[in-house]
Amino acid sequence: MIAKLKRLLQSHALATSPEEKAHQLKLAAASMLLEVVFADDTLAPEEAELLPSLLTQSLSMSDAQANELIAEAKQVQGNATSLFEFTNTINAEFSLEQKQQLLLAMWQLAYADGHLSQYEDQIIRRTADLLYLKHSELIQMRNLAMETTTSQN
Repeated sequence: MIAKLKRLLQSHALATSPEEKAHQLKLAAASMLLEVVFADDTLAPEEAELLPSLLTQSLSMSDAQANELIAEAKQVQGNATSLFEFTNTINAEFSLEQKQQLLLAMWQLAYADGHLSQYEDQIIRRTADLLYLKHSELIQMRNLAMETTTSQN
């Protein structure tokens, strides 16, 4: 396990080209979204359907690229030891607006199945703290996600 962690950290450190950095950033964002999806130990069909579309919209990628990224993120996320691994990468590169959009996407996933579990809520709140977002921004993104979910149903 320690060897896997070292390889993961080294791969983050060695990502020097702009393409590699961009990929690592997308991978970190996708991993954060997966944290929400798997927080309640169930993958609802609504969540499985929403995840690729959130990635294609927010990260400007094709459906095929989004599905590849999800598969890679599942592997990386499964080997991760904490949220800090992902939020550290995001903090280094994302603007405030991009962090807010990521948090909004996390809330949208949490509400996709019509039920917010306490574990989804905890992960999103912890992520907001690690991304240095204010509590008011957390609530604003949650309310926006709730409005979006309500209007789609």
